[in-house]
Amino acid sequence: MRTVVRLSSFMAMTVVISVVAAGEKMPSQEEMWRIIQQQQQEIEALKARLEARSEGGSQAKTEAEVKEVKRQTSILAEEMEKVRTLLVIPEEPKYKSVYGLGPAASKVYQVGKGLSIGGYGEGRYQIFTDDQNGKQDNADFVRLVLYTGYKFNDWILFNSEIEFEHASTGKNGEVSVEFAALDFFLDPKINFRAGMVLLPVGFLNTIHEPPFYFGNNRPEVEQRIIPSTWREFGAGLFGEIYPGLTYTTYVVNGIRASDFESSGIRGGRQGGSKAKAENLAWVGRLDYAVPQLTGLTVGAAAYLGNSAQDEIGSAGVFTQLYEGHVQWKYRGLEFRALGAWSHIDDAGKVSSAVGETVGEQQFGWYTELGYNILPWLLPESTQYLAPFFRYEQWDTIAKAPKGFSDDPRFARHLWQLGLHYKPIPNVVIKADYRNIDAKRGDVADEFNLGLGFIF
Repeated sequence: MRTVVRLSSFMAMTVVISVVAAGEKMPSQEEMWRIIQQQQQEIEALKARLEARSEGGSQAKTEAEVKEVKRQTSILAEEMEKVRTLLVIPEEPKYKSVYGLGPAASKVYQVGKGLSIGGYGEGRYQIFTDDQNGKQDNADFVRLVLYTGYKFNDWILFNSEIEFEHASTGKNGEVSVEFAALDFFLDPKINFRAGMVLLPVGFLNTIHEPPFYFGNNRPEVEQRIIPSTWREFGAGLFGEIYPGLTYTTYVVNGIRASDFESSGIRGGRQGGSKAKAENLAWVGRLDYAVPQLTGLTVGAAAYLGNSAQDEIGSAGVFTQLYEGHVQWKYRGLEFRALGAWSHIDDAGKVSSAVGETVGEQQFGWYTELGYNILPWLLPESTQYLAPFFRYEQWDTIAKAPKGFSDDPRFARHLWQLGLHYKPIPNVVIKADYRNIDAKRGDVADEFNLGLGFIF
């Protein structure tokens, strides 16, 4: 009997080991649990037959054999659990956004335990209609990004993004940590995150993987008014406080007013690199998925905090940034609209310190619409082909501080037309034409052809 039980345990263990050696697909966790249950049922049957054969024999001998069977059963369960948790390779996760991050960045949230690797990349060829302002046609592998995460247990994980820009650390390329944070899952309504965090403002700052936005260039409003990609060092909470109603809120190091420019606050980002933290800031976001209208999400975000960092005399440079957004995805239709407004106290003192006009107020908005036409052309196809249109308007000196003049070069609007083609959900090929006009000064039109991918 002992031999039979030991053989059963050995066979259960070798099921997974043989699959690994053969290079075949590992069983899922559900399949592994069924194996455990099946082995348990077989051992229970062996116990029953053992007890039946032992009738009339020595009671002590029978009890000893049953005890041995129970011990072997316990060993089998322990070993199978080790196999289930340590040897099973997770099935390929579905690409979906989790906790406000991009689908590839969300892979670590879908693994049972251990390491997760993902990433994305994008490149483009850019042609200008005129070589004015030093702009020339160029080809650029814009970025290659690696996501690495590690799930320690059911309630603690680490997630990160490392970005390689412009294919080299030379020619203005660089390597940066875009985010790197620990998540602590306490309750669906209240979870904690700390580290280098992406500020939850706008569409693109947290979800900026190329298959999930139209055009080769990210929207200008989400670069000039909302300084994406925007990350700082801090900590805060996130969760779902009501079905469909999610929030994210952090306290982070403030931005740096001494690096503000006429073109906006983008230069003030510190990115967690020996960041000055004399001033802290608060950022928060709410999103609501409207249940009455499939695919509709509305939301808003705010950033508040001083930005002087003890570098602008006695000024505090209280900086406010607000944005509201709406997105509707229904069947083949994709619609987005976003508006943002910011205000800088002591903008005159900042302008004097940096030697150029820094706007007391900035604003911008855009709207875009795309539609997947491929189901109308090839009803059986699973591919995606969407013409799209985007209009943007922004002004980084919407109101100049007293004593400083406006600069109409920074008041612009943009029209953009393009195509967005995905042969599979992970890969995109993009083509678009952009026309940018300023109140003063010409801006060359441009044609962009590019590709992107996630994994």
